[in-house]
Amino acid sequence: VREGLDDSTMDRVATALAERGAAVGRYEWLAAGKACDLPFTGVEDDTARALLEDLLAGTRIDGVVLPAANRRKRLLIADMDSTIVIGETLDEIAALAGIGEPVAEITHRAMNGELDFAGALRERVGLLAGQPAELVDRVLSGLELMPGARRLVATMRANGAHTLLVSGGFTAFTGKVRELVGFDHDEGNGLIVADGQLTGKVAEPILGREHKLHMLRTAAEARGLTPDDTAAIGDGANDLPMIQAAGLGVAYHAKPTVRAAARARIDHGDLTTLLYYQGYREEEIVGE
Repeated sequence: VREGLDDSTMDRVATALAERGAAVGRYEWLAAGKACDLPFTGVEDDTARALLEDLLAGTRIDGVVLPAANRRKRLLIADMDSTIVIGETLDEIAALAGIGEPVAEITHRAMNGELDFAGALRERVGLLAGQPAELVDRVLSGLELMPGARRLVATMRANGAHTLLVSGGFTAFTGKVRELVGFDHDEGNGLIVADGQLTGKVAEPILGREHKLHMLRTAAEARGLTPDDTAAIGDGANDLPMIQAAGLGVAYHAKPTVRAAARARIDHGDLTTLLYYQGYREEEIVGE
């Protein structure tokens, strides 16, 4: 999916698979010049995945190897910052407060798995103590959705999926994003405010990587679903457990450690790519 995808690209992939002993079917366009399916059997998924990665290296094309069975997922759980919205909302608050650089550095290290998430969150929020709470409102007013966010959620919901926004960020943002995008449910951390100022404190317990995984499992169980019925998408280290547990777990424009550990990635395309990964055709995609 993305720039440069054409018949010659698909022919190269088909030939490479056949040379590895695969029985390769005819490829089929899901969206002309944007997304294409190529069925095959006889090659292990990991082998095909490594082959595809080699073939697409240096291009701006995303690819994934998935079982044909149970392809359309019935539960979506998504991270918020740098996944459903552009940028990191906490970093943006810090930038308005004049301490953007040190906070962004901590965020980068935490999202790459170099720091404990909860400790890093407490540290970053602590630097904001005494700042006016209206900074949150200013960031809220400038929220930008990731391209394809509304299409992803609207299309999956139209096909019977339940959708969850589960963020290590703050409920001040998740509620608004849930409304803007159309998620069924949202969860996040509480940013404590007193007398019109940020206190520098976060409500405990902090929602982090284990809670995201817990939400995936409990939401699936509540609907009689298996992990294979679920999709999860995020960009940071705190998203990895849910990404690795989901039937279709996707690292989205992710930090290096997350990209390396995920079985599926979107490095170039927007969130519509996750619909193509599930086999949706262009004419089936709804929403803005």
